[in-house]
Amino acid sequence: MKKHHVIGNPDTQNFGGYSGSEVVNQHFIVKIPAGIPLEKAGPIVCAGITVYDPLRYWGATKGVKMTIGIIGIGGLGTMGIKLSSLLGHRVVAISRGSDKEAMAKEKGADAFVNSKDPESMKSESGKIDLILNTISAAHQLGDYLPLLRNDGTIVQLGLVVENHSFSQMKLLGGRKKVAGSNIGGIAATEELLALCEKHQLFPDTQLVEASQIDWVWEQLHHNSDGVRFVIDTKKSLESEFVPKAE
Repeated sequence: MKKHHVIGNPDTQNFGGYSGSEVVNQHFIVKIPAGIPLEKAGPIVCAGITVYDPLRYWGATKGVKMTIGIIGIGGLGTMGIKLSSLLGHRVVAISRGSDKEAMAKEKGADAFVNSKDPESMKSESGKIDLILNTISAAHQLGDYLPLLRNDGTIVQLGLVVENHSFSQMKLLGGRKKVAGSNIGGIAATEELLALCEKHQLFPDTQLVEASQIDWVWEQLHHNSDGVRFVIDTKKSLESEFVPKAE
């Protein structure tokens, strides 16, 4: 008789968030290398793999030099810049404005494009092989298609509920492609963790306590500088039981 393996709690659906422990099938577990601080590991297997998997799929890990564009210089975008630069590519950071130019170049970008400036957009027109679009706010991807060279691909990573509208003529002339990517599988995640440990390349993080969640939300709402806020669970639990002054 064939055995059926029970994964997790058979009676109650559990999602693992904020839990002290979780039982899952070993095939869905990745080992965190000793050289990666735990507060960096969480963002690596979230934002990190989200940008690494499309880089891997579209050939950026094969040793062939490319020009890679990163649209949106936030949590995903800064990690996309770091990884693309580490892999030896020419990296073009693309943002709606110029206020993040210095930060983008500090993270490893070779060039910067202000998408609201026609002359700035023209400087990289037809030069980019692969674009990772991390924008999660309403926008039109058609505005960025002219940046792709022939056979170039733009990969949608940011979650936007509004529809995009663009002329197919922007695709036909150069065999340009629009694609999408979500996160990444176990093999790609393990590969990324090993890469990050070897080169000590990590997301920018800030440890916070659970009581600061409202403050964190305000920071994310008003300022996207690429920092990933990580809850210090142990410290949060300790603080919860500290007697409050009367």
